[in-house]
Amino acid sequence: MLTPTDIRAELITRFGESAFLTQATADGMPTLWMDADRLREVLAYLKREASVAYRMLYDITVVDERAREHREGLPASTFTVVYHLLALEPVREIRLKVALTGESPSLPSIADLWSNANWYEREAWDMFGVRFDGHPNLRRILMPPTWEGHPLRKDHYARATEVDPFSLPPERMRVEEDALQFKPEEWGMKRESDDSEFMFLNLGPNHPSVHGVFRVVAQLDGEEILGAVPDIGYHHRGAEKMGERQTWHTYIPYTDRVDYLGGVMNELPYVMALERMLDIEVPPRARVSRVMLSELFRIMSHLLFLGTFLQDIGGMSPIFYMFTDRQKVYDIIEAICGFRMHPAYFRIGGMAMDLPDGWDRKVQEFLDWFPERLDEYERMAMRNDLTIRRTRGIGAMTPEEAIDWGATGPMLRATGYQWDLRKERPYAGYDEFEFDVPVGTRGDCYDRAMVRLEEMRQSVRIVRQCLANMPGGDYKADHRMTTPPPKERTMQDIETLIAHFLTVSWGPIVPPGECEGMVEGTKGLNSYYITSDGGTMSYRTRIRTPSFAHLQMIPFMSRGHMVPDLIAIIASIDFVMADVDR
Repeated sequence: MLTPTDIRAELITRFGESAFLTQATADGMPTLWMDADRLREVLAYLKREASVAYRMLYDITVVDERAREHREGLPASTFTVVYHLLALEPVREIRLKVALTGESPSLPSIADLWSNANWYEREAWDMFGVRFDGHPNLRRILMPPTWEGHPLRKDHYARATEVDPFSLPPERMRVEEDALQFKPEEWGMKRESDDSEFMFLNLGPNHPSVHGVFRVVAQLDGEEILGAVPDIGYHHRGAEKMGERQTWHTYIPYTDRVDYLGGVMNELPYVMALERMLDIEVPPRARVSRVMLSELFRIMSHLLFLGTFLQDIGGMSPIFYMFTDRQKVYDIIEAICGFRMHPAYFRIGGMAMDLPDGWDRKVQEFLDWFPERLDEYERMAMRNDLTIRRTRGIGAMTPEEAIDWGATGPMLRATGYQWDLRKERPYAGYDEFEFDVPVGTRGDCYDRAMVRLEEMRQSVRIVRQCLANMPGGDYKADHRMTTPPPKERTMQDIETLIAHFLTVSWGPIVPPGECEGMVEGTKGLNSYYITSDGGTMSYRTRIRTPSFAHLQMIPFMSRGHMVPDLIAIIASIDFVMADVDR
């Protein structure tokens, strides 16, 4: 089995020792700096020729290095472009970095190597101003087309109070109105001729079928879809920018708002990354509690998906039953965390508080009641002839196609590829639990729904094991970086009082370094890649979400289908726009 040392040695053997500079990181991931002129060659080798194939482009991001103080031993760089590749069998990751200088740096595009590189490169251009030569349609993706500047650069303002009040003079209004006009060529669409009979159908940005502030423009020949262009960014709130101005622990509530259906599962990769950077071991009680709450949120997310999915293909009743079921889980979450949708319950080192008295009774009542409901949903809705006819064979893809597009979670498993991070590389104690990994066979809309239904059954199994084997002991690590001195001691000496005040108000000082935390979220792989410059706030917080990767697959999945099929495909992806736009 290939180790991190082996892949470094393999690359050095293939390209020469002078081609790479090794960087040590807190997560232990192989991290190599390289020159831009070898980028495509090295990436192609890792995907197609390496002894362990890094088949998935997991992420591309950028770091503005201009304000960073602790860069000892690293190449001089104005901007650093980071490529994150993932091998699935066995699970291996590698991080490749390219140092760029100047105000308008550029790199060659790799959109022809990986299909999903298209949006990641557009995002890097939009947020940081890094150009990708040869990109098929390098235009803004999250910000409006008339936006000035690149928001994640260090010299771009973070708050509206830092600029003059918003106003539009008449000449600027005309520019904005012109930018809103739909011009197919600017969206990457092609007309056969000026008198062609193709029609462009606009869905959104506010339309029931697109599940939020999201727009799709479809090019039609009759009702057949020739092409489709997703348009995102209407819900962009600068979640990564916020990470640069919040202390480490005060940023935790912001994570809940990313996949707002995933609750504490958003918090888990963030606190896992910080715990690794601070060398904190989470107590067993907190570890099992985290798993239990994460799986309860997985059930709630999948229930909402199934209800809206069935509604979009014509089943009006199921969503009302499933919302009732979700409320029962929310009652448990509220009893434990104090909040329902955005609990902000996890902390660096554990949880905000211990499980309350009576939590086990409420969980047991739900476990006794819910499995029969799942059986009923399968009989009533998923074995229904209408559901089968509307979704079988629609939006189908193979495992190879899914991996090329960066699909993870149920989107990948529906193709028949049995891969779940909780099994392949257990984290947060998942290796202590017994559960199966459901898979489909066709990779179509129907299989995506059935996989999620079965995943709810597996989540019930996991929660049962948490209930039966909940450890005693502390709910949070007794570590100086995350737990303040006992309150009673603060009145004994001034040093303890100061330490308590600083820990509560500012939180820990995280040493310089980088670390990633990755989890199997409700919709696929979700991760936080954190860069610390040795302060009380993050220097760079990168949020990699599954929904961003999945939405750009819509043109591929819908081509050749009919308009009603497009609605089923969109519903089967299971996304929330906050998870896409961030």
